[in-house]
Amino acid sequence: MAKCVSSFLLLSTILFYISTVHVIAKQWPVGRSTRFYTFKVQTMRITKMCKSKDIVTINKIFPGPVIYAQEDDRVIVKVINETPYNTTIHWHGVRQRLSCWFDGPSYITQCPIQAGQSFTYEFTFVKQKGTLLWHAHVSWLRGTVYGAIVVYPRSGVPYPFKYPYEEHIIVLGEYWHKDVVQIEKDTLASGGSPPIADAFTINGHPGPNYNCSANDVYKIDVVPGKTYLLRIINAALNMENFFTIANHKLTIVEADAEYTKPFTVDRLMLSPGQTINVLVTANQPIGKYSMAMGPYMSAKNVSFQNISAIAYFQYIGCTTNSLALEAQLPCFNDNLAVKTIMDGLRSLNPVNVPLEIDTNLFFTIGLNVEQCHSSNPNKSCRGPNGGVVAASMNNISFIKPQVSLLQAYYNEIHGHYTADFPGVPPKVYDFVNGAPNKIPNNTQSLNGTRTMVLEYGSRVQLILQDTGTVSTENHPIHLHGYSFYVVGYGTGNYNPGKAKLNLVDPPYMNTIGVPVGGWAAIRFTADNPGVWFMHCHLEIHMSWGLSMAFIVKNGKGKMETLPHPPANMPKC
Repeated sequence: MAKCVSSFLLLSTILFYISTVHVIAKQWPVGRSTRFYTFKVQTMRITKMCKSKDIVTINKIFPGPVIYAQEDDRVIVKVINETPYNTTIHWHGVRQRLSCWFDGPSYITQCPIQAGQSFTYEFTFVKQKGTLLWHAHVSWLRGTVYGAIVVYPRSGVPYPFKYPYEEHIIVLGEYWHKDVVQIEKDTLASGGSPPIADAFTINGHPGPNYNCSANDVYKIDVVPGKTYLLRIINAALNMENFFTIANHKLTIVEADAEYTKPFTVDRLMLSPGQTINVLVTANQPIGKYSMAMGPYMSAKNVSFQNISAIAYFQYIGCTTNSLALEAQLPCFNDNLAVKTIMDGLRSLNPVNVPLEIDTNLFFTIGLNVEQCHSSNPNKSCRGPNGGVVAASMNNISFIKPQVSLLQAYYNEIHGHYTADFPGVPPKVYDFVNGAPNKIPNNTQSLNGTRTMVLEYGSRVQLILQDTGTVSTENHPIHLHGYSFYVVGYGTGNYNPGKAKLNLVDPPYMNTIGVPVGGWAAIRFTADNPGVWFMHCHLEIHMSWGLSMAFIVKNGKGKMETLPHPPANMPKC
């Protein structure tokens, strides 16, 4: 969807006079203006690749509607559930300053919105601008329930780069012919891996590489010589993806809604949940150029969709039936291509990284295989060596409670969780190369709804370490309620004596791909009270238990204290 900045500013001015109100509630961060949206969760009949099915959407749009705002605006979104499915909406990357109740992960900060019910989300983009996304956060509904968030700078505040001629949103996705909610249920019941997606999509379109899809293609019409800002979002469920444009350079200027030093590459890799803004100049001969999305799969012995989705970067003046110049994607397991992108990410300016650390944490992440205890192992124990696949942090597979964790914590309702998530692995070994490999006997994880409590204001360093228990793999880890500085990363086991950390201008992100067979070091200050989910953003890994939750205690002042819950919180 094209969106000229000048058009947006005009629209913003009109909306300001027509529908803007000013927030005066003292217990919440005060927004400059308030923007209202209504999200109706509805089913819609859709045809892709010669097959029709009903999908869950917002307002019968796929991908869903765009949330437009400016920095420090308040947003109010009424979500009305008109489907038979439970639903919630998570505002991915929104730091939810003192608004944890509206973060959206089911059974973490709220009970789901049940069929026929509604819930109104309210939050402020406190000192936030850039490209983010929203998506369903219950079951696998985010397979089709997702959309972009575009937060512009305040009026009169320029981008730190030359204004583009146009802006376009590009949302990468995965598509299944089968019902995604049923796929999750069947996968967990089988104890094995999920089926691969039937297609990748770019803005909901698979493109000509797929059956019956020659005309189901997204395209951007470009003017020769002009520069375009592409807001690229990965909303895929279970795959990380490469993206490139044939014969065109991509200059990264923002990652996870934070400006970066300009960095030019031939291709990108985005994990689910990540957003990257790039500048692209139409400086090639007039023609049609492929924009390609393909898989990055770092795990071994895993099936995946290997047919690229294609869109067109099409110059005005080229003939309609022109052949598109093919884009060259990296090999599916090109770890070096991923490292090259991460190596170049730096915050635009020096940043205030926590230098003194109060809380040092070390979390291992990876897959496990549980022993089969089923009376029908052929149906429910289809993991490696006849086991059941699980996933864990510090060898604990997270079990979602039957109530909202935040409500249980706030109301001091006991019995739904424990506060004993370990700060270090329960067992130390060569995590990458010497992991237990006698599956499933030595690969068991513990199960539980365990949380970790952080004091308000704690300066936290967290080492995320990939493990090779089943297979080393790049894991996109997302922390709700915060962005964090990625101060270091590398291959092998983390060694504090040899690790090189960037404490000057590290990127400020909300989702980090922990390198395959490696580690990432992040730092943040725990200054936002509430219960905050941290999980792998590969949906199957989260379903298997690769997640945990932080409880950040209140501080002393009113602006350091979590407000009371809204009156219309959904009931479990």
